[in-house]
Amino acid sequence: MTASAHAERGHLLARLSRWSEAAAAYDAAHALDPSLRYLAGQRLHARMRICEWRDFDGLVSELGARIDAGELAAIPFPTVAMPLSPSQQLRCATAYCAATLPVLPRPAGPPPAKRIRIGYFSADFHEHATAHLLVEALELHDRTAFEVSAFSFGRADESPVRRRLREACEHFDDVAGLEPAAIADLAVRRGLDIAVDLKGFTAESRPRIFVAGAAPIQVSFLGYPMTTGAPFIDYLIADATLIGPGEVDAYSEKIAWLPGCYQPNDRQRPVDARTTKRADHGLPEQAFVFASFNGSYKITPQVFAVWMDLLQAVPDAVLWLLQDEAADNLARAAAQAGVDPARLVFAPMLPAPRHRARIGHADLFVDSLPCSAHTTASDALWAGLPLITCRGETFAGRVAASLLAAAGLPDLIVENLEDYRALALALARNPQRLAQVRARVAQVRTTPLFDTPAYVRNLEDLYRRMHARRLKGLPPDHLPPQPDPEG
Repeated sequence: MTASAHAERGHLLARLSRWSEAAAAYDAAHALDPSLRYLAGQRLHARMRICEWRDFDGLVSELGARIDAGELAAIPFPTVAMPLSPSQQLRCATAYCAATLPVLPRPAGPPPAKRIRIGYFSADFHEHATAHLLVEALELHDRTAFEVSAFSFGRADESPVRRRLREACEHFDDVAGLEPAAIADLAVRRGLDIAVDLKGFTAESRPRIFVAGAAPIQVSFLGYPMTTGAPFIDYLIADATLIGPGEVDAYSEKIAWLPGCYQPNDRQRPVDARTTKRADHGLPEQAFVFASFNGSYKITPQVFAVWMDLLQAVPDAVLWLLQDEAADNLARAAAQAGVDPARLVFAPMLPAPRHRARIGHADLFVDSLPCSAHTTASDALWAGLPLITCRGETFAGRVAASLLAAAGLPDLIVENLEDYRALALALARNPQRLAQVRARVAQVRTTPLFDTPAYVRNLEDLYRRMHARRLKGLPPDHLPPQPDPEG
């Protein structure tokens, strides 16, 4: 087989989430042609999916150097969890867009109407993290000022969250069977003022909708925590924790800052009512339970080494992780670090309500780096589970910090792994201090993080400001945060 054939086999296996086989296929392609387009990034990503860390630092360094040299070494999204800088993520995304997506003229905008017409585009309007975060925000849009459409190009389950999404929008179009240009044409005929892309370059994305032009203003929001590098995306919605005013040069979009956390939250998120005990989840009743429910691709050897230090320092403590294809490699890595692999407890995948019900059995959520917890972090806080995070360098590496800041818990944010280890150890060794933190976390539902009506007012204020600039004939520009328009 040729290098390209091995790589294509790897891509197919990756789409099937058969990551060990995908990694082997990428290794075979690399042995024949290491310069193959996008191979370096895909190969490293497949290894990260299974926590196979041979020469991890070397592979990251090589990938970063190739991105800096302008090579097409990676597709953008897998770099979200790699220790690369925001500027390297921008270079990667810009090169990818230039090589794969044409630049087409944007259609003329519709004439002003009584209401601003917003369209949300996603493949995730079903049982998915993005849907769970966004649904109440859509329900709370001011219908006297905004006409809300949803364009769904993913699977159509009959889940409760999809039913809520359908009812939350005046127009809910299942466009999964349409080509991107046809979806864009439908949006233009709908007269959208603002098109909101919730996918970026994640799985099942349709960037060509926005190449064709769905609206005169096109916005990246929520589902893609990094720059698109795309000339057809005008704004990226963020907050000041994620992107500082002096960091905008690492983003192709103009930044639209929300005054609090960028992430919306659903206060009606379902939690399974059944009561369980630790033993029902394979956890010891008395020992300290560290937990990290991030996807395995977010676990780097540097963070795992800190976790192993914590287990060695806290007798009988266990680490509770999600069960996936990386479990065997993680168990081996624990043994190599001198930790009994039995102290790693793997949680099977469960529906979201049952997962939210079990996570409170942990004592402390220890976050990943350089890509932090996102929906997983807000679920943990909603369940009353204390979370510590190390602020990363990138947008995706600061989401948990943004959540904690909005929840009034900035003392659970640290700036380096040394302080992260020290804080985790201090909380594990001091039950009284941990109890005080847990009592504060128990109050987060009353903080701005979960004030969804105020969040929606602030989001709508951004939309109004974007729209007003267009009506004045002004190009997109950075929109600094403003106080809650009603607060």
